[in-house]
Amino acid sequence: MYRLPWADRIAAVASLTDAKRLQLFELVAASPRPVGRDEVAEAAGMARSTVSFHLDRLVQDGLLAVEFHKPAGRTGPGSGRPAKMYRPVGSEVGASVPDRNYDLAGELMAAAIEATQADGAPVGESLRAVAFRKGRELAEGSEGLEEFLAEAGYQPEPDGDGGYLLANCPFHRLSRDHTAVVCDMNGAFLRGAAVGCGGPEDRVVPAAGPGHCCARITAGS
Repeated sequence: MYRLPWADRIAAVASLTDAKRLQLFELVAASPRPVGRDEVAEAAGMARSTVSFHLDRLVQDGLLAVEFHKPAGRTGPGSGRPAKMYRPVGSEVGASVPDRNYDLAGELMAAAIEATQADGAPVGESLRAVAFRKGRELAEGSEGLEEFLAEAGYQPEPDGDGGYLLANCPFHRLSRDHTAVVCDMNGAFLRGAAVGCGGPEDRVVPAAGPGHCCARITAGS
């Protein structure tokens, strides 16, 4: 599950606080097909240069994507030149402060339920297995475990002993009401991430106390 970096998601949502940009985004999002600048400018009643600026800003902020198509119904010199067309990105863009990832939690829990229905394994066992695999999969190719944890929203902070405390829990609200289940899932996810980054899973250990994630990362061997 790829997500834009947290700062980029904040910027993307903030981008829509501009009234003109929000209007243009809604026009493109409502279209059943990619649309060009001229079409959007006509629908919005704005100058083409203004529309072009805001559409490209929406692309920069990760809310729109660009395609190039030959315009339909045009003839004559230059009619075959591909035109720049805009469409919404396929994925949702959401942001929270601090960074949370309830979509990931939902994905892991749904996959665990499916696995339990398929093979009859206890749902807790399925959840740990699914979370471990997902953590390993997402972390593979990362520069290191600290970098992955930062990108995933855990806010790793050096603990003074070569390891890291995790200042943020991406599943915070869920963990308050379903502590045992969510912390079990989170620990398995982090162990998988440690393995995906080329380290041992036992770097991940419980961390008691309020104000941070329920797990921490010990010093590597």
